Amino acid sequence: MSSIQGSSRRSTALITLIAGLIFILGALLLPFLMNAQQVAIKSVAPLLPPTITTGAAPKLALNDINGNPVSLNDYLGKVVLINNWATWCPPCKIEMPELESYYNAHISDGFVVVAIESGEPPAEVKTFIKEQGLTFPVWLDPHGLSVDAFQNWNLPSSYVIDRSGILRLAWTGGVNQATLEKYVTPILEENK
Repeated sequence: MSSIQGSSRRSTALITLIAGLIFILGALLLPFLMNAQQVAIKSVAPLLPPTITTGAAPKLALNDINGNPVSLNDYLGKVVLINNWATWCPPCKIEMPELESYYNAHISDGFVVVAIESGEPPAEVKTFIKEQGLTFPVWLDPHGLSVDAFQNWNLPSSYVIDRSGILRLAWTGGVNQATLEKYVTPILEENK
């Protein structure tokens, strides 16, 4: 009996040791896997073309981050990229520096990003804006009016409205600067 018990204890100890090593290995690899996920998201974004649309942009009026009333009508004559996002959304966080970079490169061309945050408290959104160094307009949407207006409840989602108020492009999922250059820049060059 004692040889069976000894064998059983060795098996239990071996299984425990193997499980512990697997756990430690997983903990060590987790940061690398998370970084690989972010790289994969960025590399896939240029492969996702937008949907081409031709209808009038929805009428949308909300409040900006400071509580001031704002409307899409305020931007007639500009090319506007509406971005529905949330502070808790990983792909949204990844694309924010890309949107900021494209915005800064094209603001003088009559381009604006309007980032519409989907329901988080204003203080949390302000903290996010400051941490990310965002300079484009941010609107608050505590009741989901923007996702309802565009009939797309996935985050992130982006829409490009041309200078005359026509909705031209729509994306579900993250975008990056290369994608924006390919699809939005030609719209910016129209009717300058």
